[in-house]
Amino acid sequence: MAKIDLHIHSDYSDGSDSLEELLAKIKKNKIDIFALTDHDTIDGCLEISKLVPDNIKFINGVELTCKAKDCKCHILGYNFNPYDKDLLALLDNGKTLRRMKLEKRINYLQEIHGIELKREELDWLYSRKSVVKMHIANILVKRKLAENNLDAMRKYLDGCKTGNSRFDGEEAIGILSNAGGIPVWAHPLGGEGEIHLTPEQFIPKLKTLIKCGIKGLECYYSRYSPDEINFLIQCAQANSLIITGGSDYHGTNKNIPLATLNKKGLYIDSSKLSLF
Repeated sequence: MAKIDLHIHSDYSDGSDSLEELLAKIKKNKIDIFALTDHDTIDGCLEISKLVPDNIKFINGVELTCKAKDCKCHILGYNFNPYDKDLLALLDNGKTLRRMKLEKRINYLQEIHGIELKREELDWLYSRKSVVKMHIANILVKRKLAENNLDAMRKYLDGCKTGNSRFDGEEAIGILSNAGGIPVWAHPLGGEGEIHLTPEQFIPKLKTLIKCGIKGLECYYSRYSPDEINFLIQCAQANSLIITGGSDYHGTNKNIPLATLNKKGLYIDSSKLSLF
């Protein structure tokens, strides 16, 4: 039985673990196959690939924040050429979009809530490879302005209108595919803290993303029940889509253990997934 996790984040985006810490935990948990899927950056993949021992299979990955037609979604990309020029250009544009979003949130905190970030806090935020809302939330938690990062985001950041800073889903999926990658719809029924889609809400979005070129569904996910997983597997099989699974591990930033690919916290054998 090979243990697998195809959805993992490091501190190159919004995870708490360094690459060295993450790899140590992967070894400790006896994970045989894993993918690093940081948000809108592949810098961590380029580095961790140099550290992975021969007895562990590493798959390079990324999680792109997209909007396909009227469908907001996260698209996981696997096994792409990390030196593809179009992919690198897309990711560079993403850094610009995230920087604009960061500045809007910093101004919002000051103007609406009267919270001014300190110079060392700003320096840390601007030093991130891929800065997200959770990074600001963690600063607010350290200041004891909220109990946890989810509480901080709801209380101080969710009201901030940052505009559309997402990648065009069809373009991102096409670039991943042209770079030799496999585009997969991440947590398609809803991610951490989101209300899960009903089948009636899900099917039209699935049709949209199939038209945009996705090749797979993340059917196994740490927050999904057996019924939800079985429903997604049926949808994937009916549409000849690859079946993948991941925990969405973020270290201490989310209460999700490595390699738990369902709501019951059970490990999933890699034979149940479509490997590529």
